[in-house]
Amino acid sequence: MSHFQSVLFDLDGTLVDTAPDLGFALNTLLEQEGRRPLAEALIRPVASNGSRGLLALGFGIDASNPTFRPLQQRFIQLYQDNLSRQSHVFPGMEAILAQLEQHAIPWGIVTNKPAFLTDPLCEQLKLSSRAACIVSGDTTPYCKPHPAPLLHGCDLLAVSAQHSLYIGDAARDIEAGKRAHMTTITARYGYIEADEDPASWQADGIIDHPDELSQWL
Repeated sequence: MSHFQSVLFDLDGTLVDTAPDLGFALNTLLEQEGRRPLAEALIRPVASNGSRGLLALGFGIDASNPTFRPLQQRFIQLYQDNLSRQSHVFPGMEAILAQLEQHAIPWGIVTNKPAFLTDPLCEQLKLSSRAACIVSGDTTPYCKPHPAPLLHGCDLLAVSAQHSLYIGDAARDIEAGKRAHMTTITARYGYIEADEDPASWQADGIIDHPDELSQWL
């Protein structure tokens, strides 16, 4: 089926559509603060940037603002309480995972999301028992774009990074994959802001739908 020894996925915006629940947490916080909720179309492109990006979008603040940390803690709690309210594996991705499993090609997750959110989300979506490895943002001392999380994933699977594929929807994903000497694919269907140019990331391929992964496998 494939010359790849393993396939690794970014989580948010690549394997799982988490934007609805991240948006729910942000809009709930906005309403609690007497502000108007934001349209999903505004939230979706920023969803991969975590609490910092979403609070910047919703409140126009960064970590230097004295209100940032309390708002961040409340946002994370709201999100933690609603991890899989609407989140789901992207349409077409289930068939890809089944295809990999059918051919005994291990697949895993490498994300910058911290483990205290990654692990329960994967458990609730019934991915934990299927993924051959799950590497979170705090599993190693480094986050993407550092290659360490991807290399750690390959070590856990006992496979060669040079013969592994990584799919992500952010420049940091592709940079990490390239630095790990993996084949990289940009998921253009993911959370990409309007002013970003995915072609400039110079991945080995770009897909607009998970179905297109079949031609790589």
